[in-house]
This record gives sequence, structure tokens and C-alpha cells, in this order.
Amino acid sequence: MLENLPLQSVKYKGLTIEGYSRAAVQSYWRIPELKLGFDLGGSPWSFMGTAVFFISHAHLDHMAALPAFVARRRMMKMSPPTIYLPEEVVDPVWKMLKSWQKLDRGRMECELVGLKDGEEVQLSREHAVTAFQTKHTVPSLGFQVWDCRKKLKPEFQGKPETDIRDARISGVEVSEELRVPLVCYTGDTAPAGLDHFETAYESRVLITEMTFYRPEHRREKIHKFGHMHLDDIVERAERFRNELIILAHFSTRYHDNQVMNAVKKRLPEDLQSRIHLWMQ
Repeated sequence: MLENLPLQSVKYKGLTIEGYSRAAVQSYWRIPELKLGFDLGGSPWSFMGTAVFFISHAHLDHMAALPAFVARRRMMKMSPPTIYLPEEVVDPVWKMLKSWQKLDRGRMECELVGLKDGEEVQLSREHAVTAFQTKHTVPSLGFQVWDCRKKLKPEFQGKPETDIRDARISGVEVSEELRVPLVCYTGDTAPAGLDHFETAYESRVLITEMTFYRPEHRREKIHKFGHMHLDDIVERAERFRNELIILAHFSTRYHDNQVMNAVKKRLPEDLQSRIHLWMQ
């Protein structure tokens, strides 16, 4: 496989989370087992096999590679991808793709689906995605992936199969849906976006941003521009019930070891043990 872009990977309980994220450079993520990805600031060759992407917002470092991704799938005779994104940007994105179609002289075939806060997409029998509003300088969304399973209702558990079958035939609903918050992706957001969606703190895996960490970087300014500071993570330390927290999107002003040392110094050990810093 041709490696044309930086790509990092971590495996956790049957999921492979891969991609790259650096503020103002590129952000792109993929989870092959869920057959979906988040953001397309870059488009590694290996991502071409994933036909469903959720784009958090239309800043270039999160969406610049969308035309290349769409064109490559057409060139490789793959089916047109489905791209979910904030509903406010659907029309401008279509115009952008049509412009590239004129320049490239190749069809930009894809399905763009606009989403708004609270709207849900049923990807399969096993997985659904809920969009939630985040806080950034442009229209933006985060995405919660749910693991959906059917489970017998308590009143039918332990009953003979024949009774359950007869009840089902008579039109009685014998099962109910059991949902587990599996993966949450916030994209770029000020803390208000995280706080707006309480399930983000309960999702098994949380992928979020921590663009800044230095004390001299004023949080009110950082929040105004739709980002988070290490202090925001510290203040919410007791709220994170996630099994794995991926912190990413660090400012290019920092070296990786600076971020690592700050996190080790500031965050409680219990939270540190669940954090994975997405760095080179």
C-alpha cells in the first residue's frame, strides 16, 4: 500500500482508529471495522475503501481533500461515497465540487447529506450515528457512533421459545433496542460543544481536541476561536467516564514532548491512564 500521508494507528477492543490530526495542517480519521471515517483534511490511499465519511466542519484542514477522495473513487471504479456534513454547508460544497469537475473534467460523483443537531443516521442494523452541535467559528458538528443490539424484553426472558414465537406472530414486540455509545468524535470545538452532548463523556472511545496547553494562552480567546485548552480538560477530569480518550489537534507551536510533559504534570493519574495523545 502506498503511504502518501502520515498515518498513526491504535487498536482498542476490536476497533482500529487510524489517521492524523494537527491544527491548521490536516485532520483525517478512519475506523475500518465501522466502515466510516471522520473529516478529510487529507486522503491517504488506504482510506479510499471507506465509502462513508462524516465531516465536522468546512475548514480546509478538515475538508480540503474531499475533491481528491471523490475523484479517486470514481477513477478506481468504486461506488460514489456518502458524505455527511453540517446542513448549512451542503450547497457551497456542491458548488466547490462542480468547480473541480470543470477543472478536472471528471465527474464528482457522491452523495452529500446535510445533518443538524440531534439528527440520526442508521448506518446498519448494528450501528447508528447521532450528530450534535459543537462550538466553532463556522457551522460544526460532532458525531456519536452507537452500537445497536436487539435484546429480549425482561418479561420474555427465560420464557420458552414457543411462547416468544407465538407472541411475535400475534404482533407483540418481544425485543427492545439496547444502545451502547461506542465512539464519539467532536472535531474542532470549544468546551461548550463537548458539554452540549453529555453522552460524549460516556462513550467508550472519545476522540476530541486539545489545541493549546500553555498557561499564557488565554482561554477566553481560545474558546472564541472554537478550541480547547489543557485547563478545560483538567476542569472536567471527573466527568470523563470514557475507557479511551484520544486527545489530538495540537498546535504546531508545540513539540510533542512539551504536550506530553504538560499532560503528565496536570492531569490526575486515573485520567492519564485512559488518555492516548495523538502525536508523531
